[in-house]
Amino acid sequence: MVYIASWDDFVEKSVQLFRADPEKTRYVMKYRHCDGKLVLKVTDDKECIKFKTDQAQDAKKMEKLNNVFFTLMARGPEADISEVGGKEQAEAQPAKKGRGRKQ
Repeated sequence: MVYIASWDDFVEKSVQLFRADPEKTRYVMKYRHCDGKLVLKVTDDKECIKFKTDQAQDAKKMEKLNNVFFTLMARGPEADISEVGGKEQAEAQPAKKGRGRKQ
């Protein structure tokens, strides 16, 4: 187990690990409320990398990493993840108007 200190290095290495063997790679999140610590772990049973934080703003980063993994799992390991964003990207799209009640 290796703790990665830099968030960008952790994301890069975890994506490389997933692309190398998508069938065996697992992504685990563990949060301990009493300590206020969040641990993210990516492993393929041969290599294990971890990232530990106690900063609240890292929750947004974790959400973006979740979206990256969802994209890779849905579109395949060779998918382009450069356009993957978090909540702010979804909120930027205009809302569709439907046939609902006017409020």
